[in-house]
Amino acid sequence: MPQIELQTIINAEIEICFDLSRSIDLHKISTAATKERAIDGKTSGLINLNEFVTWQATHFGLLQKLTSTITQYNRPFHFRDEQLKGAFKYLIHDHNFQPIDGKVIMKDIFKFQSPLGYLGKLFDNLVLANYLKKLLLKRNDTIREYAETQKWKSLLI
Repeated sequence: MPQIELQTIINAEIEICFDLSRSIDLHKISTAATKERAIDGKTSGLINLNEFVTWQATHFGLLQKLTSTITQYNRPFHFRDEQLKGAFKYLIHDHNFQPIDGKVIMKDIFKFQSPLGYLGKLFDNLVLANYLKKLLLKRNDTIREYAETQKWKSLLI
């Protein structure tokens, strides 16, 4: 099963980084290129344990929906979101936060698998892993930008 691991260092308080990471509104900002929008469940604000959101977006020229829920939550150190419904056979995203020397190390562990057996595995390795990594890097850059400036106040206060 493919896995993407990213580490982002952010010069901000851990609570701000944690809350921006679960902000529906920040997610919309970071995915503007795919016109991602929340259409059901928690559609704005901060998502919490056992809440769900259904996202609609265009990826690879196809309009898609993905419903995920928060299955683990330990503020401000970790939360997990998992796909309930969507195009993936399997999708789990662990968000980890560790304070070090006045900064935060934000670590993403993103596990996924496409359906369609061998063809899905081939697609995951040749195309999807890089595509998803770019989306996550954009999201993390947006989190860093908001956390390290006063922009976070527009979403969290």
